[in-house]
Amino acid sequence: MRRAAIERLLPAAYQRAAGPGSVLGALLDVMEALHAPDEAVLADVDALFGAYRTPDGFVAYLTRWVAMDHVVAAPRADAPLPLPAGRLRDLVAHGALLARWRGTPYGMRTALELATGVTGFVLDEPPDRPFHLVVRVPPAAADRLALVTRIVEAEKPAAVTVEVVTGDPPAPGPPPTPEPDDAEPAAGVATVRAVGRAHVPAPHDPPEEPS
Repeated sequence: MRRAAIERLLPAAYQRAAGPGSVLGALLDVMEALHAPDEAVLADVDALFGAYRTPDGFVAYLTRWVAMDHVVAAPRADAPLPLPAGRLRDLVAHGALLARWRGTPYGMRTALELATGVTGFVLDEPPDRPFHLVVRVPPAAADRLALVTRIVEAEKPAAVTVEVVTGDPPAPGPPPTPEPDDAEPAAGVATVRAVGRAHVPAPHDPPEEPS
């Protein structure tokens, strides 16, 4: 708040006493300086909630805000982040998409790829073990098993058991039969499109873009 604006809020007698060189005038100058940092934040407050505009120190908070607490998983507020801030920004930017597809193979694979920056995660459902999922971690992400495990546990359906293994994925089989347009979204990669600054594979039936 500018000094002139503060001065106009004072009674008339105080306004007359707030001339140049007066004690009250100096006090008003100090008040203006104290208000300046907060007013600068409020003038651009929308930047705090933009995935790619918010300060680095606020990214972890936004990650929790979009229900990705399991990615941060820091026991203390001053603990170092488990992955670079850029990865967290990508997760925040895709928060709505991840929430929509949570509990699906596409949602889990997308969360893993955004958090690690590595593609090639394979999700297997053994035919002899119903309600069980095997997540095969590509070699490039083998050093981040703790992070991968947290994401898998949070993204899987509650009734499904899961195991996380490392190693090369099995050889690909024949291409899948195309599904009708009214089928459920497939977990495979149909196209590649950009959402925010990170590129994620689109599901069979891409989410409707906002108007």
